[in-house]
Order: sequence, then structure tokens, then C-alpha cells
Amino acid sequence: MKKGFTPITRSKCTPRQHAEEALAAPPHPARGRTARRPRGTARARRRRAAAGRRPLGCTPREDNLRPGTSGTVNPAPVTHQREPSCRGGRAPGSAARRPGACVLPSGAAGSGRPVEPGACALPTLARPGAMVAALGGWAALRLVLAAAKPGIHVPRVGPAAAFGTSVTSARVAVNGVHLHYQRTGEGEHAVLLLPGMLGSGETDFGPQIKNLNKKLFTVVAWDPRGYGHSRPPDRDFPVDFFERDAKDAIDLMKTLKFKQVSLLGWSDGGITALIAAAKYPSYIRKMVIWGANAYVTDEDEMIYQGIRDVSKWSERTRKPLETLYGYDYFAKTCEKWVDGIKQFKLLPDGNICRHLLPLVQCPTLIVHGEKDPLVPRFHADFIHKHVRESRLHLMPEGKHNLHLRFANEFNKLAEDFLQ
Repeated sequence: MKKGFTPITRSKCTPRQHAEEALAAPPHPARGRTARRPRGTARARRRRAAAGRRPLGCTPREDNLRPGTSGTVNPAPVTHQREPSCRGGRAPGSAARRPGACVLPSGAAGSGRPVEPGACALPTLARPGAMVAALGGWAALRLVLAAAKPGIHVPRVGPAAAFGTSVTSARVAVNGVHLHYQRTGEGEHAVLLLPGMLGSGETDFGPQIKNLNKKLFTVVAWDPRGYGHSRPPDRDFPVDFFERDAKDAIDLMKTLKFKQVSLLGWSDGGITALIAAAKYPSYIRKMVIWGANAYVTDEDEMIYQGIRDVSKWSERTRKPLETLYGYDYFAKTCEKWVDGIKQFKLLPDGNICRHLLPLVQCPTLIVHGEKDPLVPRFHADFIHKHVRESRLHLMPEGKHNLHLRFANEFNKLAEDFLQ
């Protein structure tokens, strides 16, 4: 075996665990369960009754459940959380939130920013499944039962439910353009997500932004110039556009005051990550790439030509990008991308970044879907061979979007490698 060439691992692509299994487990005593209030002695109850006060241990009457009346049962404001890894933990940075604020999930109105008390309504009883998903099993079941039977006492839902699950969005000036990014998590380990062709953080990395461990990582998903919300300018493709993206990405993270970062790069973002790791070795901690290639072949050129006309794409793939860009910009930019990537075929050996691979110093995980119709297996093998101490992990059922199709498995694989 060659020095620096590690064995290849292969995934079994196990199905995700059913949500019912998580709900079936009894709650931990320290995870929000409230002990029953002592009833007190009979003499104490008689004294309280004589004073016109409700005896200890008694539940409020149904007609006392109106807002603003004495005896009202008002659960504490709920912070949306991801299950089950965040249960029982305190949200880093939660002290900075306003008391009573409710954090909307990513993609909801307000993009996860705190809103004023009373502005966030709990799911209605007509949709208990939505409540379970939003609040977590036991908290949701208690609230559902309380709504159905007003006599049931509902323990207050404490604020120690989630790790900084809000997502913030901003634009910052970098290298003469305003780059858009999304940020979530409170961990010390900074991770930058690099999207593929025509991609952005919101279109390419939904499951990663939502579910990567917020306690361990601070996750940043950026939109390269001309993509997503980093417009203007319109996207163009000079021969050095990958090097330009790599410099923009690194300078963005330095502008955000991160001292070191790890990279998760998909497709074109994987190529950008390889170049960034080779040119800025002291700044990159670790790297995970998938769907990337270091050079262009005749076979690749035929594949690219086949995706040139976006009207032939499946609606599921086309719709998010068409919504983001509008059809005209989407179609025009795709054609420009095909012309831009084909220009590497004119260079010796179709070179994109193959000459830079030996310069990569950080630990590198290469993930490849064996059913990827856009990037043949030999590209992953080539990168694995020329990046020292790299690992290659194969997903037998994975296609080009394996991190979306098998999001839970991919996220665990990435988290385990980055730690």
C-alpha cells in the first residue's frame, strides 16, 4: 500500500430512525419534568379556603383558563429545537435573547430572529403532528392534552431546549462585492459550506444548516459572487473563476473574524475547497468534499452539454433555482457555466486544479455517490490518490446530491470526521 493512501470505506446507507422511536422513550428526570406540587395539610387547605384562595394541588377550573384571569396556565414561550440531539441542553447564547422571545425555525418569517412575546402562535390542535415536530415529543403531548382537557396541569417548558438554532443572514463587502451568507450555531469550530454550480446556502444546504451540531460548530453558508443573494454583479466565468471563488471564500471568513475554518464543498464548491486548502493551508483545519473533479475529460464535456438546456431538467431540480433567479437569469447563467467549465478542456490534461492537490495539507474526507450521474467515480479516485492522507468514503446508493438524499447519514459522517 502506498504511503499516505488510506483504505476506502463504504456506507450501508441505513434508513433514518423513525420519529416514533424517539417519542416512545420516557423523558429524563432532568429534561423538563416538573415534580407534583405538595398538597399540604388539611388544616392548611381549610385556612386557604377560608381566605378565598385556591387550595394547593388543585387544578384551575375550566372557566379560569381565559387569558388574564387568576389560575391561568400559560406555558413558557417555546424555542423551536431540533430533535433529538439538542434535547436537555442549554442554548449557547440564549442569555442574549429577550425574555419571552420565540425563535422561528429557519425558512420561516423573520429567518429565525427573535420575535416579541405573543407574536408566535403555537400549532393548533387540528395539527398535533406539526406541534410534535416543532416542540419535541413530550412537551408537545403535554400541551395537546392540556388543550383537550383544561383540568390537566401543564408543567412549564423551560428555555434549556436548544443550542442556538436561529439562522442569521447578512451581506458583507469582500473584494469589491457584497457577499451574502447565512450563519448558525455557537460552536468554537467554524465550518464553511460551499455550494455547487448556480447554488446558494439556502438551495444547497438546508439539512446541514438545520441539523449540524450547533453546540460544536458555527456554520456559515455563503453565496459566491453572482449566485444566490450575492448579486450584483451577474455571474461570469473567466478561466480563473474557481481561484477567485476560493479567495472570496477565505476573505469572507477572515472578515467575519474566524481564525481557522473547516470546509464542506459540494460539486463546484468542492473544487473551490480544494484550491482554498492548497493555497491557504494554515487557515484550513479539515475538509469534506463530494461531487468534485480536478480536471475535465471528453466524458465530462458530454455530461455538461447534456445539462445546458435547463428546460430539460426535472421540475424538482429546476424549481428552487428558477424561483431564486427567475427563468431568464437561471437559463442564461447555466449556459455560461457550461461554456466556462468547458474551457478547461483546452488546457493541458484538462487541468482545473490537479496541480494543486499535492499541496493540500489538511485532513480530507472525499465522499462519492456510486450512482452519481454527473461526476464519474474516477474523479474521486484521482483526488484520493493525490491528496495525502485523504480518506474516500463510498455511498452505494448516493447520487450527486447525496448530502440531501441521505442527509442524516451524511451529517453524522461529516460531524464525526470534523471532530
